[in-house]
Amino acid sequence: MIKYAGHVKQRAVSLRKKGLSYLEIQKQVPVAKSTLSLWLKEVKLTPAQQKRLYTKQINILSRGPQSQRERRKRQVERIVNDAEEEITVPISNETLRLFGAALYWGEGSKTHNFAITNSDPQLILFMVNWFESVFEVLPVKLKANLNIYPQQNEKQLKRFWSDLTGVPINNFGKSSIKPQNKGYKKNTLYYGTIRIIVPKGTDMRLRTFGWIQAALQDINPHIKSTQDKWKKLSDTQRPPVNL
Repeated sequence: MIKYAGHVKQRAVSLRKKGLSYLEIQKQVPVAKSTLSLWLKEVKLTPAQQKRLYTKQINILSRGPQSQRERRKRQVERIVNDAEEEITVPISNETLRLFGAALYWGEGSKTHNFAITNSDPQLILFMVNWFESVFEVLPVKLKANLNIYPQQNEKQLKRFWSDLTGVPINNFGKSSIKPQNKGYKKNTLYYGTIRIIVPKGTDMRLRTFGWIQAALQDINPHIKSTQDKWKKLSDTQRPPVNL
């Protein structure tokens, strides 16, 4: 056990009698908490001092999660900023072509039309610009449809999307309005969902999926062999429908 000079203990006791916490005392008397506990166990705090320490502890506990959130927020910002610096802009034409093709693969129509549906303004504007840059289809040539909730203002939403994308309001078809029921969350999608359609775009869609297949050619053989191995899964019959 470490031996301390008598005045060190006296200093700790004096600070405790003033109502300081162990952590506050340690800042002035650098000894182990276990040593303080041994020295100070006989020191009685006044009710006012106890209240102060209790309030201080509650404040520390309440700030804990907030402090963690702030630290995580700074970490996220640093990660995103560092990642942004890894990308050289403007991106190359090939990168642009494949980036748009990948987004279309995930969000676009697979068998009919050349169209993409989403609620994210950033994604939609990128794809409108992509249609123009890659296929030379101007926004004024595009068609659009909205999917919205009953409580949303259709005219204002059309103006919003038209202002964002450059697609004329006259090019918007009939909107689909979701029936009101208890199963949806109100105003989850503030701008609704928009479907952007490239007229006479079938060949463009086929080219897009050609690019996707070219990018996937290294993994396609493995996909095919695995599907052949598990072909029985595709033979599973659907259960009969109860009418």
